[in-house]
Amino acid sequence: MTNHTAITIRRPDDYHLHLRDGEMLKLVTPDSSRDFARAIIMPNLVPPVTTTALAEAYKARIEEAIPTEHDFRPLMTLYLTESTDADDLELGAKSGLISAVKLYPAGATTNSDSGVKSIERVYPVLERMAEIGLPLCVHGEVTDADIDIFDREAVFIERVLDPIRQAIPGLRVVMEHITTKDGVDYVRSAEKDLAATLTTHHLIINRNHILVGGIKPHYYCLPVAKREVHRLALVEAATSADPRFFLGTDSAPHATDTKENACGCAGCYTSINTLSCLAQVFEDQDALDKLELFTSVNGANFYGLPLTEARTRLVKQDSPVNYPQTVDSSGFNVTVFDPGFPLYWKVA
Repeated sequence: MTNHTAITIRRPDDYHLHLRDGEMLKLVTPDSSRDFARAIIMPNLVPPVTTTALAEAYKARIEEAIPTEHDFRPLMTLYLTESTDADDLELGAKSGLISAVKLYPAGATTNSDSGVKSIERVYPVLERMAEIGLPLCVHGEVTDADIDIFDREAVFIERVLDPIRQAIPGLRVVMEHITTKDGVDYVRSAEKDLAATLTTHHLIINRNHILVGGIKPHYYCLPVAKREVHRLALVEAATSADPRFFLGTDSAPHATDTKENACGCAGCYTSINTLSCLAQVFEDQDALDKLELFTSVNGANFYGLPLTEARTRLVKQDSPVNYPQTVDSSGFNVTVFDPGFPLYWKVA
């Protein structure tokens, strides 16, 4: 294995990020804006960000929360509903405000109740998106009660995603936070117009982390972590230099007491230590030379964005990096993702 003590990469981007709103937005935004140049911002607020006007207002609130010394650009998305206005969507895209549209199957994850129940009803909007080249980001799980939660991604590919792509050629799709070998294989089966984001936590945990030795609520996320064979497939994809795979942390903050609850919320908060975690994962695969592609190149190329010019230097220190267990606000805190192993890499 090659022995590295420092690497320099283009400043990374995050192609799947939850910043929430209100006090939570103020608390967590600096952790992303410190280490990332840009991020695709998820629109599943309450109420959701369904129009260009709402996206513009949300972007303004995000920008207010970015420390003045940080250089960070939020890339806004719209929440797809069965009443989405294609003209408004096109206007937002052509203005440069809207970078993508997010498909949540109704009930699939946090704040997805307003999502799509009948995919055929949004085909006209998807056809417009294909015409103007606006990517569709999908939460790739079915929500049918008779489908096991560990099978929802594979069934979504078969029943929903592949029919969409067959019906609307030219639609550019990002399968967000894939968790299975099925997802990896499906992305690789496409000749064009299909990519996937991989999260920090799904590269590190499998379902044993959630369930063995007691329920670990801070490892519970949606899509839920799968078997080890699937985690290994994700790691192989991330470290392969394949341009169709790139970083989307899906960092999803919840107040600790809503995670440690009889009906706990889904999500892992990883923004603060993602680069340290990823450097360790890539070093373990002797693939540090491919980290920049995953964090800073592949996603920008798929979204048609210029590569970042600024550089980030990661250094490996002799003693573990001391990240806080929680980030705290007045009245609540958010528990930071614990990878389960010491982290020696840090942003210089």
